[in-house]
Amino acid sequence: MSADRIARVRVSSCYLPLATPISDAKVLTGRQKPMTEIAMLLAEIETADGRTGMGFSYSKRAGGPGQFAHAKEIAPALLGEDPSDIARLWDKLCWAGASVGRSGLSTQAIGAFDVALWDLKAKRAGLSLAKLLGAHRESVRCYNTSGGFLHTPTEQLLVNAAASRERGIGGIKLKVGQPDGSIDVKRVEAVRKHLGDAVPLMVDANQQWDRPTAQRMCRIFEQFNLVWIEEPLDAYDHEGHAALAQAFDTPIATGEMLTSAAEHGDLIRHRAADYLMPDAPRVGGITPFLKIAALAEHAGLMLAPHFAMELHIHLAAAFPREPWVEHFEWLEPLFNERIEIRDGRMLVPTRPGLGVTLSEQAQAWTRERAQFAL
Repeated sequence: MSADRIARVRVSSCYLPLATPISDAKVLTGRQKPMTEIAMLLAEIETADGRTGMGFSYSKRAGGPGQFAHAKEIAPALLGEDPSDIARLWDKLCWAGASVGRSGLSTQAIGAFDVALWDLKAKRAGLSLAKLLGAHRESVRCYNTSGGFLHTPTEQLLVNAAASRERGIGGIKLKVGQPDGSIDVKRVEAVRKHLGDAVPLMVDANQQWDRPTAQRMCRIFEQFNLVWIEEPLDAYDHEGHAALAQAFDTPIATGEMLTSAAEHGDLIRHRAADYLMPDAPRVGGITPFLKIAALAEHAGLMLAPHFAMELHIHLAAAFPREPWVEHFEWLEPLFNERIEIRDGRMLVPTRPGLGVTLSEQAQAWTRERAQFAL
């Protein structure tokens, strides 16, 4: 048994501003306002012998203060514990806040601590997180999303797509879900024509279609040879997604909005996706993500983790089937390091742990901090 113990835990609430307000289909339907910032929950864990681990979770549009508040409530439960006992500590943190449930905001707060513990464990082993988990590859296919939002004019979509390809990014994803579906079709058609048939192209409706509309749009989109159609229906409409997955050749992708391993298990049992898109911070960290990945592998599904490429590059590298990682440059200002991209793929960092350290800018954007120590 390790003699080292957790001696100090720090949590920070950091707000990352976006250069341009972001709009997807949820904005056009009036369900949400354009996104202007991302609330980051940062966790730093230090042991008695001076070793440290860093992790994070996040929230978009709402929930940041709640995540930070819950993190402060449960953080003391880690003090004095063996940092190697990650699965047991996940359960301890979960039960510390059990009255608010085992999904949603509560598990997202746990996620920051769980990622920090895995970062610490990999650093202690002198390995990257991917190598600690057991990597299947040294690079992972990647696609860009940030250049394809609905607020972006069609001509700019073409410019953005070309720029992403020039940077070495492999695929391009476009947001769809306009109230007038014909606009979606024209935008996708324009980008497909611009890129050619060989370039991987995906679309994402952000849950904004009803079943008849999704059926109709999926049928129209079959002609564009898409890698997948993402979230055509409400995230919890597993039966509807399963029907689309069975009816069309184009794969269906979903899962990013689910916030526990149990919810993903239900989605998998319904055969509601061809590509599963778990988000490690949203489901509670790396520990539950690995359970989801095992279920996905057993079910023969493909994997495309959502957002947070700095973390998911490692988890995708450890998945047996060739996955995709989503390229979002939004979080880059928080870290001193950058992920290298070459020939359509992200290179898995070889530095110990996650391979990233917090930047001075992250400190400048931090609004609240709390520290707990033995």
